[in-house]
Amino acid sequence: MATITRIELTMVDLVPKVRRVDAIQSFVSQETPLVTIYDSDGASGTGYSYTIGTGGPSVVALIKQALAPALIGKDPDRIDGLWQDMLLATRATAVGAITSLAMAAVDTALWDLKCKKAGLPLWKAAGGVRESIPLYTTEGGWLHIETDSLVSDALEMQAQGFKGAKLKIGREHISEDDARLKAVRAAVGDGFEIMTDANQSFSLSEAKRRAKVLEANGIAWFEEPLPADDLAGHAQLARSTSVPIAVGESMYSISQFKDYLTAGAASILQVDVARIGGITPWLKVAHMAEAHNVTVCPHFLMELHLSLVCAIPNAKWLEYIPQLDLITGQKMRIEDGRAYPSDASGLGIDWDWDVIEKTALMADTITERA
Repeated sequence: MATITRIELTMVDLVPKVRRVDAIQSFVSQETPLVTIYDSDGASGTGYSYTIGTGGPSVVALIKQALAPALIGKDPDRIDGLWQDMLLATRATAVGAITSLAMAAVDTALWDLKCKKAGLPLWKAAGGVRESIPLYTTEGGWLHIETDSLVSDALEMQAQGFKGAKLKIGREHISEDDARLKAVRAAVGDGFEIMTDANQSFSLSEAKRRAKVLEANGIAWFEEPLPADDLAGHAQLARSTSVPIAVGESMYSISQFKDYLTAGAASILQVDVARIGGITPWLKVAHMAEAHNVTVCPHFLMELHLSLVCAIPNAKWLEYIPQLDLITGQKMRIEDGRAYPSDASGLGIDWDWDVIEKTALMADTITERA
């Protein structure tokens, strides 16, 4: 039996290629912790998570001080068991963002290691349902972008084969959102999906009001209309509109998704590997959604989520926001608006370690048990 012998921690800060502004925030950096786990057979696996702008050092500190030392000497094939061990070790801070992000970096590294040793790509190891997935773009739909540019970007992506685009909403007056949506709809036609994202910025009454505008524009979904912890509000909103309600990027436990599903408060789950705590709980949420006949369309992390949406039967879209271009070699394969997962064993991410080492903000190695 192989055992974990050492764990290397690194963090880089990735500057987005475009300015990203939504209804509640603007971010110009992305702190990205990376974890590489080595076993006694000489094999290794790398995982990661992310924060928007701040919090990365706290994630790294939790891994360094609590999670990594407890994994030394353990069997890396016991992925679900190790995930439970990490949850117990951090029970004082779970459920919470920092804890989930730290666990995710470790869990994805364990999956990468296991898949590499098995000689399987993640998309096959986790289910192998499909060989590609349609993309929708978010990069041209940020809230600060003027209407003409929204239209031109949507048309450009449509010409590349993309079948949908997401627009941020939450301008001061409902008429502004309506005008932007109408302009894009008129340009792309009825066969092109338009998703909308409010980033938790509305009250229940305002969300109901704006949902009528979304209905009139044939919108594919209404994402994060309310604060994520307002389960009752989402349930009321879902009952009042024909526009599908999408939630998940700001939820950090399996149980939170269970509550949304049983309350009928969302018909699209946007579970995020980093924020749910890794691939292990992500797959549980995806299969739970399948049992409720609910679609999974994950948030962000397209390079990692690509394999997972191709592994499950109830995924429909992958969000196009390039995240790792600065620190990877071979990029994600895209043809005619569809993304194809790598057949390389592991997560299928081609890390550029020369660049990572040159740009690392911090690095450490753990070789002793806690």
